[in-house]
Amino acid sequence: MIEIKKVSKSYVKNKRIIENLNLEIKNGEIFGFLGPNGAGKTTTIKMITGILDINDGDILIDGVSIKENPVEAKKNFGYVPDNPDLFLKLKGIEYLNFLADIYHISKDDRKERIEQYSKLFGVYDNLNDRIQSYSHGMRQKITVIGAMLHNPQNWILDEPMTGLDPKSAHDLKILMKQHANKGNLVFFSTHVLEVAEKLCDRIGIINKGKLIFVGTYEEMKKKFKEDLSLEELFLEITE
Repeated sequence: MIEIKKVSKSYVKNKRIIENLNLEIKNGEIFGFLGPNGAGKTTTIKMITGILDINDGDILIDGVSIKENPVEAKKNFGYVPDNPDLFLKLKGIEYLNFLADIYHISKDDRKERIEQYSKLFGVYDNLNDRIQSYSHGMRQKITVIGAMLHNPQNWILDEPMTGLDPKSAHDLKILMKQHANKGNLVFFSTHVLEVAEKLCDRIGIINKGKLIFVGTYEEMKKKFKEDLSLEELFLEITE
């Protein structure tokens, strides 16, 4: 479970980017975090993961404060950032082993998981190449694999399907469903509203740093207009 409690963030004094954000993401659900560019999605995700400091409030990952106990909290999630350009001079296998070392994954487990996921995403034959030689899509795949290696209960994914080919995007969606069906949590941001409509159990919409809707797609239709798609509802709510 992820609990965001009265969280605010300012980059400039007296100018809040995120204002008094309260949100609870439950185990067993896929939660879609939507909003226009600059609405505060990535800022919120970076606060959840401890990359950005929280000015006010707190965020709990399975009851552990990312603010007060960041190392312990970070053990409880896997994170895919919005930009996969990380550790470019490492080979793919070196990057994955580096993450496996951080999370103390045994040699047998890491070998099995690296092989499983790299074959699924079609990068097994490229693991000994440097990441800087990878296409954007291949870098995205390696980042996704790295986030899953330690079998975290919580997946935090910022635009995870950007750059993925159709098969890999499909496979990732299946993994997300399987993960949630096991009682785990998937929190992801996306601009692809058709994916959110079909995949998410609940949706949160943020605009100008404020959460303006949380609920299911059906609840959104009842609150606003029954006959609109998620894309149409999103545009109407945020404009």
